[in-house]
Amino acid sequence: MTRAAGLPLAFMERRPFGWTRERVPVIGQGTWEMEHEDRDRCIGALRAGIDAGMTHIDTAEMYGDGYVEEAIVAPAIEGRRDQIFLVSKVLPQHATYEGTIAACERSLRRLRTDRLDLYLLHWRGSHPLAQTLAAFRFLVDEEKIRYYGVSNFDSNDLEEALEVAGEARIACNQVMYHVEERAIERLVMPACELHEIAVVAYSPFGHGRFPAPNAGPGRVLAAIARRHGVTPRAVALAFLTRLPSTFAIPKTSSPEHAAANAAAGDLRLSGEELAEIDAAFPPPSSPRSLPML
Repeated sequence: MTRAAGLPLAFMERRPFGWTRERVPVIGQGTWEMEHEDRDRCIGALRAGIDAGMTHIDTAEMYGDGYVEEAIVAPAIEGRRDQIFLVSKVLPQHATYEGTIAACERSLRRLRTDRLDLYLLHWRGSHPLAQTLAAFRFLVDEEKIRYYGVSNFDSNDLEEALEVAGEARIACNQVMYHVEERAIERLVMPACELHEIAVVAYSPFGHGRFPAPNAGPGRVLAAIARRHGVTPRAVALAFLTRLPSTFAIPKTSSPEHAAANAAAGDLRLSGEELAEIDAAFPPPSSPRSLPML
């Protein structure tokens, strides 16, 4: 299937989100650092993405110290909350039992909603995981959140969290993953697959370091993009989400780019094309520490 790059698509694949079996769009939308960009344009981009099927919206209390939740995400989803798979995160310094509950309540107020679909620990901090996970369970019982998970957890951290939470409790691990940074494929992704935990790729374009289309391995993405009538970024997203347990949350403040990113939602790369990208952007030859921005 081909389409002119940038046009909204009629179909967005939805996949079971780990053990939850909740069907979530394979391509969602991130909001990190939107506080530095034009507010109205960001709202327009999120709305355009929602129109194109990218209804998985990710935010966090850290983003602009709550500004992104309150001033950008809340108005973008106003009147459409029931269509949205809404995600936020608690900072590790707030992640005591009481602090996690209080942080969630603040996020709910800023987002002008009565529940989150998913609530994450933003990264591993000094507070015991048992406290954070107990607070998550309380929030589920109180119907303030539907599911919970973690972010930036290496395989060892994930195993420790599983020991505390048990199976079928941690819904996802949100980690940095892009074509030039594939470290998670060695240990993190297999651990998530084993325990039916969804993998959500943040910064799937490398946080401002996306390969140039006219040089080096970027030419591979560009050539495949031309075959399918999409952008090289859509090709990268399709590669990163080639496994059924993986999702991606690209960020853009451009409505046009949001629609172009959504084209990855029904893009099917051939085995030969996947092999081309794999060869152009090889994974690390041995396990190494989980990257984090």
